[in-house]
Amino acid sequence: MCPLSYYQTMRNCKDKRAHRYQMVQYALSYGVKPCSRVFSTSPPVVRKWLTRFKEQGYAGLLDLSRRPHHSPRATPQSIKDHIVGLQKKYRRLGAKQVKTLENLTQAPKTIRKFWREAGVSNRRRRKKYITKQNLREVKKKFYLFQQSCEDTKDLFDIPEYWPQMKRLNLPVVQYTRREISCGILFLGFANERSLIHAALFAAYINCQMVKYKAMPEDSARCQTDNGSEFIGSWNAKEPSAYTNTVESLPGQEHTTIFPGAHRMQADVETIHGLMETEFYEIETFADRADFIAKANTYQLFFNLERPNTYKEHKTPWQLAKEKKPDLDKRLLMTAAIDLDALLNAYTAFLAQGGKDVLTNPFFSYSS
Repeated sequence: MCPLSYYQTMRNCKDKRAHRYQMVQYALSYGVKPCSRVFSTSPPVVRKWLTRFKEQGYAGLLDLSRRPHHSPRATPQSIKDHIVGLQKKYRRLGAKQVKTLENLTQAPKTIRKFWREAGVSNRRRRKKYITKQNLREVKKKFYLFQQSCEDTKDLFDIPEYWPQMKRLNLPVVQYTRREISCGILFLGFANERSLIHAALFAAYINCQMVKYKAMPEDSARCQTDNGSEFIGSWNAKEPSAYTNTVESLPGQEHTTIFPGAHRMQADVETIHGLMETEFYEIETFADRADFIAKANTYQLFFNLERPNTYKEHKTPWQLAKEKKPDLDKRLLMTAAIDLDALLNAYTAFLAQGGKDVLTNPFFSYSS
């Protein structure tokens, strides 16, 4: 008789199949009950392994998985298929961004697991970037609209957007203004990059700032690069129309970055990268009006609903309320503007004549 019980032997055994094989061979030669006494176990255990050996051979002596056949909390297959389909839709986005955009209840780790199981996860694990100079705490100390960044983005180099742009006469250039401390976003679109479009966009934002009383009491700066759409000619002796428009609000100043120092525009450049993957690469448009409507929807989503992992996982609206509790929410709901349509309306207004023509407050302000 074995001095150790079958349980103790199995617990310390490195090759369980070899021990069970000896037990099965003994049972075949001398019977089940004598075998159970020799191997210090019960007859049902001997019969179990004897049956498995007869049915499957030596491979049947391995332990079977104890994983349950059914889990009541498992994700339904229909939801798994939906999540797998989202990876095909958002090709360059990670699980965290997809979870945010689609408002999924599953954790990013679970989403990645479904993608791996379906064989559609082709993203390589990127080496984590080590921030050399984190200005997060510095930006948090800015008061609301103390500093904003503005830049333009060419849209003709986005492969998914270019065919629609050519076919439907969609905008070619995006004008982007972003507030630094909270990340509030304003969008404008045009068919070309020009000083007049930039000035109109600045006037449009100024009007919204005045309308909703959002201008800070102290000075505010609007920062751009040294593009001709912002500073005019490189050898100009006078401030450009854009500079004059920005500084038409008391206390607001237009500043430019050092030539080539594009990292100083990191906040607005981040938006360009996000919109390329979250908007231009996945959306389809019926016409130019549909494009402006969808761009406006994305701007509302970004300002009011999309949490920013870099800014305490809060939305721009949540951060703005903390800095200025009486801020009018409608400022963040300012519509994305078609600058070409605005320019056409402006030139039509200037072409009007007569003393009885009613004035438009926006045009009289911007002019």
